Amino acid sequence: MAASKPAPAPADFAGAQAVPAPSGLAATKPTPTPADLATIQPLVVPRRLAAARPLSSPAPLAEAHPLPSPAELAAAHPLSGATAEAIAQHRDTVAAVLARRDPRLLVVVGPCSVHDTSAALEYADLLATAARRLGDDLVIVLRAYLEKPRTITGWTGLLAAPTLDGKGDLATGLRLGRSFLTEAAATGLPLAYEFVDPALAPYVADTVSWAAIGARTVASQPHRHLASWLPMPVGMKNCVSGRLDTAVAAIQAAAHAHTLPAVSSDGRLTTLQSTGNPDAHLVLRGGPTPNYDKASVAQARSALTAAGLPQRIVVDASHGNSGKDHNRQPTVVADLAEQISQGDSSLAGVMIESYLSDGRQDPETAHPRPDLSVTDACLSWSRTAPLLDTLALASRRRSRLGG
Repeated sequence: MAASKPAPAPADFAGAQAVPAPSGLAATKPTPTPADLATIQPLVVPRRLAAARPLSSPAPLAEAHPLPSPAELAAAHPLSGATAEAIAQHRDTVAAVLARRDPRLLVVVGPCSVHDTSAALEYADLLATAARRLGDDLVIVLRAYLEKPRTITGWTGLLAAPTLDGKGDLATGLRLGRSFLTEAAATGLPLAYEFVDPALAPYVADTVSWAAIGARTVASQPHRHLASWLPMPVGMKNCVSGRLDTAVAAIQAAAHAHTLPAVSSDGRLTTLQSTGNPDAHLVLRGGPTPNYDKASVAQARSALTAAGLPQRIVVDASHGNSGKDHNRQPTVVADLAEQISQGDSSLAGVMIESYLSDGRQDPETAHPRPDLSVTDACLSWSRTAPLLDTLALASRRRSRLGG
């Protein structure tokens, strides 16, 4: 295992403040506000354009609800020193598993999205017990997803819509979400998080040990640049169409240095200079057809090799690989376990959508159950626990083969 590094705090996003940047990443000067720029370079409309079609004013701003700064939120819901150190160690461990320096299997498991924090912490306690029991063979990471990407509309997650009624309340969502993440991290579990809105990353990144860039955002330049900054391994999902080239390009982009805008610890927009993320990797999540089978994994290995990238692959048992049917996840896991048992060292991890109870419910339900997913249908805990045992056995067998 590599030497551990202190987990960066939200203050590490600072621009003007003289604080150390995480993992050697330096912040530059604060970005001027639109008002600042207006005083420097007033907008000049060409006479012909102004006469033909006057420029319209921007859409009016929504009712103002001031947000806490990342520093204020971190002060209200801090990580203990021991938990911050554990997060740094978790990041190193996950990176070692992906690089096969650690022979164990990474398993990212938990609810599709968190909508009830008390129930999610109950699930975390169950998972933490299993993680300790299976720790010789598995590195188990809790899905702690608080943002949900949407193709058109729908509930966008606890941070943006904590009340499930379609009324956004980001200020409340940030406080509730940050509180949950710090409590979940205190269980000793590494946390997984999908970064959907780059502007919100400073509020939560210091709690995360494994990150994902999703199928709908993997082609986005801001997300690739964010991944190059994030101080933890980042999985790039193949896009919804099932194509791998977009995710492979995202891995390559994240490995390079970039200059990107970000929110500083005091809430001001600033710029960051990243040095690149060496631990970005591919996540197979299926598309119109699954891509978890042996032939698809071999195709993914070839794509990575052709791009000059390490052969490290995480496979999502849900989404396109299950056809959005949670009952098919055990079949996917069984197939992957067989491939792992046979010594496939490129299969570094497996993802499972799992929660306290089986299935899903609509978020618009009058009285949503705390134990049942409001987004993708999940496997119940009673159906998940045997799958973890299956994967642990497969990992042990691979280790004996030297894979």
